[in-house]
Amino acid sequence: MADEDGIIALTRQIDYVAKNKIYDIEQINRETTFLAINALIEAARAGDAGRGFAVVAAQVKEVSSKIGSLTRELQTELASLGQRMAAQLENQENRRLTDLALNMIDVIDRNLYERSCDVRWWATDSAIVECLADGSDHACAHATERLSVILDSYTVYLDLWVLDVQGRVIANGRPGKFNAQGRDMSQESWFTAGMSTRSGADYGAFEPQRYDALNGASAAVYSTAIREGGAENGRPLGVLAVLFDWTPQSRTVTQSVRLSETDWARTRCLLVDSKFKVIASSDDEGVFERRIPLCVPPGETTGTFATDDVIYAYARTPGYETYQGLGWYGVIERRRG
Repeated sequence: MADEDGIIALTRQIDYVAKNKIYDIEQINRETTFLAINALIEAARAGDAGRGFAVVAAQVKEVSSKIGSLTRELQTELASLGQRMAAQLENQENRRLTDLALNMIDVIDRNLYERSCDVRWWATDSAIVECLADGSDHACAHATERLSVILDSYTVYLDLWVLDVQGRVIANGRPGKFNAQGRDMSQESWFTAGMSTRSGADYGAFEPQRYDALNGASAAVYSTAIREGGAENGRPLGVLAVLFDWTPQSRTVTQSVRLSETDWARTRCLLVDSKFKVIASSDDEGVFERRIPLCVPPGETTGTFATDDVIYAYARTPGYETYQGLGWYGVIERRRG
């Protein structure tokens, strides 16, 4: 934060001035002590005539000794105060960065909660259910049209897929853009999870990855079973998969963190998975490729971790409503210096 940077700079300046002034006092005090010692020597040489002057010289020496002691105490107290102020400012800054990390992961959680609601709702749509129950080209075309209408209103999705029990895509909302129909997705974990849901109230949530069927774009997939008659406990007929347009949505979240220009010059905002792999970054670097060296103590959900070069402020997903999250973290990566 710019104000805190200014306070830190001012603290350093005060420390610099204080040290210089203490040094000057020490120099004057040494000279005073030296003069007092010389005066005592001369008084001793003068004998009885110099006794009164000796008393004054002794008092000057004593005062000089007290000044020296006070100067050393002041130096120690100033150093301790500076350290406490620096530690307090660092703690405040760490708390601020941790709060920003928590806000970032909270925003994405709330967004993804909506996706979990959408997939369960749309799986009961009559056109989508009929597509699997009927299986005809006409029914699939009707479902494709319905999915397209949904996508026109929900811009956060790349595509919506209807898959049969064998895992084959039989309808999608953007057939002119994505060549998904006919593709076998039976080996995808989200398809298996969707088919395995116990009721229409359940769903599967999966980490973002790139898909060939989406022309290499990245999507976070949510899935649930499409059930006979659209009933909550109906027999599974296939799976509905909603493909959340991950890159632009996550970029907006990581780039919208409230930081000053000074902060941004040495800061990256990240979303990482439970194994600390970068899944989103404010500068788009290392996404799906880099892991950050984050060390989180067991049971701790927020905090900071520092290396020689970088400070990481982190916050683990708290989840939102019925969406429990996937163990992701919001992370603020701040270079030292």
